Amino acid sequence: MNPTTTALVLIEFQNDFTTEGGTLHGAVKDVMDKEHVLDHARQAADAVRAAGGAVLHCPITFAPGYGEITAHPYGILKGVVDSSSFVRGGWGAEICQELTPVDGDIVIEGKRGLDAFGSTNLDFVLRSKGITTVVLAGFLTNCCVESTMRSAYEKGFEVITLTDAVGATSVEEHDSAIKFDYPMFSKPMSTDEFVAALGADRELADASRGY
Repeated sequence: MNPTTTALVLIEFQNDFTTEGGTLHGAVKDVMDKEHVLDHARQAADAVRAAGGAVLHCPITFAPGYGEITAHPYGILKGVVDSSSFVRGGWGAEICQELTPVDGDIVIEGKRGLDAFGSTNLDFVLRSKGITTVVLAGFLTNCCVESTMRSAYEKGFEVITLTDAVGATSVEEHDSAIKFDYPMFSKPMSTDEFVAALGADRELADASRGY
């Protein structure tokens, strides 16, 4: 895990999920509170920045009226439309205060579906920066995070998922995805484990360069 070839990808840390008053906050609040998701995501972001890695934000947004998707959505996107979530220009679609992008962060635009690679230039940005290790955090554990995890795995990246920096609409769904699906397509680890490994690898890399 060379920090300079590592990117933390933060998926949908937006007010509609993360913040009191958000349209979907009530659905994910239990898991957020149980796992201390925002604290762990911020811890990971600070560690990656300090080590010289990249932090990428992948929000999802839609124009008012949701013209970018089918007029008859079903599944998770129907829930987004029915709850009027992630409308571009609205407070709910904004990245939450706790994870506001800082100078040097990259905001990936164009996410309209589940897989963060699907309708964006995420793959191009990662490869152009020489990224080989992708670290995932965000929402939902068993939806957009898992979809992105599977694609990253298929694309040949080393994939790490931060098990306490992801959130779902129920503890059962969250725990099930982490137990059964995540090990198939990633290296699941806690934020503390990731930060420790990142620091150890940074020290080894510095030592090899004579720092």
